[in-house]
Amino acid sequence: MGAGHVHRAVASPGDSESPRRSLRLAIGLTAAIMLVEFAGGIRANSLALISDAGHMLADILALAMALFAVTIAVRPAPARRTFGYHRVEILSALVNGLLLVVIAIAIAVEAWRRFMAPQPVDGGILLTIAGIGLLANLAGMWMLSRHSRSINVRSARMHIASDALSSAGVLMGGLVIRFTGWQRVDPILSAGIAVMILVGAFRILKETVDILLEATPVGMEPDDVCQAIETVPGVRGVHDLHIWSITSGMTALSGHVILDREAMARSDDALNRIKGLLQERFAIVHTTLQIESETYTEVGEVH
Repeated sequence: MGAGHVHRAVASPGDSESPRRSLRLAIGLTAAIMLVEFAGGIRANSLALISDAGHMLADILALAMALFAVTIAVRPAPARRTFGYHRVEILSALVNGLLLVVIAIAIAVEAWRRFMAPQPVDGGILLTIAGIGLLANLAGMWMLSRHSRSINVRSARMHIASDALSSAGVLMGGLVIRFTGWQRVDPILSAGIAVMILVGAFRILKETVDILLEATPVGMEPDDVCQAIETVPGVRGVHDLHIWSITSGMTALSGHVILDREAMARSDDALNRIKGLLQERFAIVHTTLQIESETYTEVGEVH
């Protein structure tokens, strides 16, 4: 006796309106600061400011892709895509991570060139623009901080967080140049920004690749889930268990559950108990469970 059904993942448009509004505001704010930092970097001859402006350009693309993903994810699920368009979020986050890697490498190469051949930097302009950038980035982080469940929004927020840290570093570099005249601090800061970008990018890439490979979500152990299911009265065993993420915050589970003879007579009750337990203890709501008797002989290959 099997228990299975198709999940049509349909989200309410209202569920995404708040993150969409925050993303639109963050895009406008980031674009304005990017232009200011780019112009200021040229005027001050600062690679650190120009690098930060280039990073912000990537941020704008990341935020735009995040906005697109959040918007398309609420579209009704068609017959051939029963989980809807939620994976667009993961693909967008993957592209964002790869984009960050490319930008970090470009910044590191230019930082090395400037370190070997230092160029004069206007510390006063550097200080002013970096201060404005820091305040703007902190505002952008605050806008997106209320939507931490979405990996796509989190990846976009990480772009802005790295910008905030780099702006703080550039601000300190401006102080060093202003009071000591040591010009090499500018490419050193740029290299530090590149390393910071790479660390954030690899974290996002690891999480997105895990989801695309349908790995068990971090913090959840299949053995713990099996043991929990086996505490339900009448359950004699669990096998062929698979746990994966459709997208961030949306975990799915499938498996075979063996019931004793008495529990088989009221299998619907046992099934509801298991589903309730999975939702309450592990926040798993997308479940497909095959109910089997103790005498059932499996047909086909079990993974």
